[in-house]
Amino acid sequence: MVGAATDTFTESCLQANGGNMARTLVIEPTTTSQWHALVQEAQDAVQRHLDESLESYLVFLLIRFTNRPDIAQRILALDYLESLCQSGSVRGEKLRDVGDHCLLISGLFPQRASRRRVKISYFVEMGRSAYHELGHSLTRATGELYNHLSQDFVSLMDVLQTMRGMEAAVQTFSPLDAHDLWQDTGSQVAFRSLRHHSPDAIPVPIDPDDPTFQ
Repeated sequence: MVGAATDTFTESCLQANGGNMARTLVIEPTTTSQWHALVQEAQDAVQRHLDESLESYLVFLLIRFTNRPDIAQRILALDYLESLCQSGSVRGEKLRDVGDHCLLISGLFPQRASRRRVKISYFVEMGRSAYHELGHSLTRATGELYNHLSQDFVSLMDVLQTMRGMEAAVQTFSPLDAHDLWQDTGSQVAFRSLRHHSPDAIPVPIDPDDPTFQ
């Protein structure tokens, strides 16, 4: 029997991505252990290993997402600007939500960036900034987690993207999107996607100021 959390997550991603996500079935006794198993499998597949605090944060973010799939449906730039005008606990909650939403979009729904005519790295930078702002507004002990989330945002994104296509462990991006994401963030999933498109080619960064590419 397939666990409810895994099935809900899979159905949500299938609906959001036109049914193109490979279905991964996991049998575990509790919802939390199901998510831990999926996250750990994705880490192994992409060779991005999270520490215990980041892995736990990602697991509980996924649980929140399956209970509230609408949290990925936001105008994030406005949320981020609004959060900077707030103070106290309200500001903290809004910054956390922006960071979480950006992580979900860049990791689970990167095609939304293309539909909005922005790079995936736009959400990466906004999410990093939100977690960074939150980390520096809290006490050292409390803020350390959010600083860590900011620093390892790309690793978290890679793990989520790998969960979307667990069987192949290669996320399907267009060659241009894959190159942009790899060049902007160092994403291992984007690099693998580039190699998948051109197995005999070695990706190299492009200097946007180089007249050759203008």
